[in-house]
Amino acid sequence: MNPLLLTDGYKLGHKEQYPQGTTLVYSNWTPRKSRIEDIDHVVFFGLQYFVKEYLIKRFNEDFFNQPKKTVTAEYKKYVDNYLGIDYNIVHIEELHDLGYLPIEIKALPEGTEVPIRVPMFTMVNTKPEFFWLTNYLETLLSSMIWQPCTSATIAKQYRKILNQYASETDERNKEFVTWQGHDFSMRGMSGTESSILSGMGHALTFSGSDTLPVAKAYETFYNADVTKELVIGSVNATEHSVMCAGSKEDEIGTFRRLLDTYPTGILSVVSDTWDLWKVLTVYLPVLKEEILERDGKLVIRPDSGDPVDIICGCEDENPIVSKGVIELLWNEFGGTINEQGYKVLNPKIGAIYGDSITIERATQICERLKEKGFASTNVVLGIGSFTYQYNTRDTFGFAMKATYVEVNGEGREIFKDPITDDGTKRSAKGLIKLYHKNGRISFKDQVTREEEHKGLLTTVFRDGQLIVDQNLSQIRKRLIS
Repeated sequence: MNPLLLTDGYKLGHKEQYPQGTTLVYSNWTPRKSRIEDIDHVVFFGLQYFVKEYLIKRFNEDFFNQPKKTVTAEYKKYVDNYLGIDYNIVHIEELHDLGYLPIEIKALPEGTEVPIRVPMFTMVNTKPEFFWLTNYLETLLSSMIWQPCTSATIAKQYRKILNQYASETDERNKEFVTWQGHDFSMRGMSGTESSILSGMGHALTFSGSDTLPVAKAYETFYNADVTKELVIGSVNATEHSVMCAGSKEDEIGTFRRLLDTYPTGILSVVSDTWDLWKVLTVYLPVLKEEILERDGKLVIRPDSGDPVDIICGCEDENPIVSKGVIELLWNEFGGTINEQGYKVLNPKIGAIYGDSITIERATQICERLKEKGFASTNVVLGIGSFTYQYNTRDTFGFAMKATYVEVNGEGREIFKDPITDDGTKRSAKGLIKLYHKNGRISFKDQVTREEEHKGLLTTVFRDGQLIVDQNLSQIRKRLIS
């Protein structure tokens, strides 16, 4: 598809709506508000994907490298019939003649945690006749950038929580946390591109992921090499169809067959196809010697119910249910008590829970395990679409707003500040400079061009060319440090 069609329809008339003599439009991308408790910084991530995939690849392949007559006629056909007018496409023809996008993007390094209400990057046209292009690209840019930023931010919050509890209950095993949050989200996302962008955001913080295309995407867009570095990883694992195919009557036989099929390494087996408690208290004791003699770890995966109660136990008339998965595994397989006084399961056995996990439930699981004397690292959490798809652009109030224009050679500092709003939608004004203040990124608006050039923002894209090409390891190091 011609990428110029990837926009909101109301953008089509804006070229004529700007004041006559407009030659420059300068805009910024900012998270304006946090709707998630305890999060006041947002991870900047995904711009390089957008630049490589859309501003370069798709604009070249589907617009600039297509015959001018063909691509402009197609554009006119859709716009004419959409608006019901004879739409003037001279500006589209002129852009095709130019052969590249006359746009400059200046940005912070990806992986930077940016305070709410501080811009992440700016965009401006580099040729006066294409002033209309800056905000024309807003729709496409917004649809691609908000989700990787949002998912990367939420993943970092999970990491913060898991790090905290690992420090308190299993400091020696803290490195395991990189595997403790595992991406289960792909099947529940709004599309494959959504799942990849979100999954890339998750993988900035965690190594565990079942979103396989993230590995390819990181090689394509962020210079990773899966043969030389850990991008993402996972283990052999079953699903309910496997367990059902083995039959309810011979579920223990299915377990035994799986243990024989995978004599080494980690094996995750979904265990609530019928009766989780029977698996834990009847089948596992029978298989105990085989599990202990195996060169690897068997991971039990519950997949339904309240995750906090299932993992940690709860008040229940049934004494088995009241104990929860981790305590039942401890009672059967034992383990060690670490230097901090917390119980760590035998390394031959473990648990993972991946249904309807949220930040709040992850915190509750860790806290209740701690209260019971268990290390938080005894369980892996599968973080799925219940976490990553229940978000919108408004989760962190992302918006791209113009704050400076030039009309007939005169600069104008512009802004919005709706009287009916609570202040969330109030924009910056004029040119922007980002700088460090007391170890925190701050910004100043209404600055001169000279001040703007001296700020933290660096040109990453200009006139169809990628200027800064970051890699995954750099971004991870920046974010985790």
